[in-house]
Amino acid sequence: MINFGMFGFKALWSPYFLVFLVLVTLGYFYIINKQKKPTHTTLTKEKVYFVIGILLIYISQGSPIDLIGHIIFSAHMTEMAILYLVAPIFIIIGIPNWLWRNILKNNVVNSIFKFVTKPLIALIVFNVVFSIYHYPLVFDAVKTNNVYHFLFTNMLFFMALFMWFPVINSLPERQTLSDIQKIGYMFGNGILLTPACALIIFAGHPFYATYNDPVLWSKSMELCVSPDILKSLNISGPDVLNIMSAREDQQVGGIIMKIIQEIVYGSVIGYNFFKWAKREQNGNKIDPISSNPLLLKKS
Repeated sequence: MINFGMFGFKALWSPYFLVFLVLVTLGYFYIINKQKKPTHTTLTKEKVYFVIGILLIYISQGSPIDLIGHIIFSAHMTEMAILYLVAPIFIIIGIPNWLWRNILKNNVVNSIFKFVTKPLIALIVFNVVFSIYHYPLVFDAVKTNNVYHFLFTNMLFFMALFMWFPVINSLPERQTLSDIQKIGYMFGNGILLTPACALIIFAGHPFYATYNDPVLWSKSMELCVSPDILKSLNISGPDVLNIMSAREDQQVGGIIMKIIQEIVYGSVIGYNFFKWAKREQNGNKIDPISSNPLLLKKS
């Protein structure tokens, strides 16, 4: 049994990141509770969804999963799946429509947001950048540099928000896709994500030096563990802490990403399909753009 506690409390639980997320959550509740207008009533569900989204972000980037993700590639892919395929959904539906409208009130912000959430642009940009991120040279550079890691992680998260927005948001004026188009959109997302996963799964050798080269691995670990602690532990490389070979670990990581993607995308596709079928059955009496994909009627 590996004792991950040897890396220290700070490396395991990222207290500074936790404080940041708590402040973000408190700010969210302050804004929500400050709004007293009767037409802007907020649902408890929205608050719960937002908190779940924040918890998922912390689990993927602040909990021991993040530390383990620097040692085991399959753990890294698990945190990627949580951060980019699941958390954005809860963040989007956790923000009430009136707050979205306030955020997008500024003409410049509105114009930029309108452009980056255009379905075709959002779909292609997220998947292309995600694939570029997992190109070995880029991946190893990002995993061994604090600035690159911060920029890429946050950029991908915002791109994931933009990618999900056309499907998840419930703003009537922002509906650019019908239910059947949302199904096609999600199929397109699945197709574009498949090559990166397939390449990782079926590769004949391990791609990433940060998971099999002791020098680069140590440099990667310094993103979350104090260099002094690493030196005192005298660990020769990641293979000492991983029960799988680097290639097996890489394959499992690709499979995990693909499975989570299929479950999440399949759920959204299934919901929109049954919503479309129900409307067709009722003779189009249901407004095709009035309901939220996750059954949340928002104010």
